[in-house]
Amino acid sequence: MERAQGPVAFVTGASRGIGKAVAIAFAQAGFDVAITARSQVEGEEREHSSTVRASNTDPLPGSLAATAQAISDTGRAVLSVPSDLLDLASVGAATTVVLERWGRVDVLVNNGRYVGPGHMDLFLDTPVELIERHLTANVLAPLHILKMVLPGMLARGSGTVITMSSGAGTSDPPAPAGAGGWGMGYSVSKGALHRVLGVLAVEHADSGIRFFNVNPGGVATERIKADMAGFGFDGARWAPPALIGAVLTWLATSEDATGLPGIDIQAQELSSDRGLYPEWTGIWS
Repeated sequence: MERAQGPVAFVTGASRGIGKAVAIAFAQAGFDVAITARSQVEGEEREHSSTVRASNTDPLPGSLAATAQAISDTGRAVLSVPSDLLDLASVGAATTVVLERWGRVDVLVNNGRYVGPGHMDLFLDTPVELIERHLTANVLAPLHILKMVLPGMLARGSGTVITMSSGAGTSDPPAPAGAGGWGMGYSVSKGALHRVLGVLAVEHADSGIRFFNVNPGGVATERIKADMAGFGFDGARWAPPALIGAVLTWLATSEDATGLPGIDIQAQELSSDRGLYPEWTGIWS
């Protein structure tokens, strides 16, 4: 196992979509990258339907193995540590491996989230245990990781923590779930997660650590294309995942990021304002 030689980024939900693009972007920016997710190899069958009314276990493109290979192709070290955000013990074990083998995490990207039924269901149609799954994966798992990596950042007097936020956590849906809006579990969990870094930013205002909630806006990921067209989200005009990678690496490495007004970032607007991803000039919130 090759040990980290440079700064270390730790990215959750890195098997596909935004997480994969972010992990590769950090490698291209000179970071060694630790990655975690459930899907270890291509072709794994997992439930990824967004509604209790149907099941879909067709394999989605992407895996930790594929992301690891893409990182290795950049010449940077990669550490692949599988975990399931619904299994907090596995989350703690994966984080422990990263810290023990590489000794540090300089950038933490809490990107992974619950995928499955309840995301696009009305409240009365959603079993409470599915809302609990949202809260476990989207809130408690990131808190467990933060508890483990934040002390090292404080000791070094530097670091960046980025949470993948969402408009669903800060605003009301434009329509009911399944008809252009989103479900209770997703909204409540994203709202709770959105508050985490605001508290930490106040508690550690002079620590040298940067905290950012990043709202990616509409991003055309593999799962959006596979699952969400039936709910009014086909992603046809949405931004590519690589744009989010460009924004996050800029936030973690640019001195200008320290002077941004507040910690809540609209990724596509920032990219447009700063010219961070010239290949995409639109803004899809």
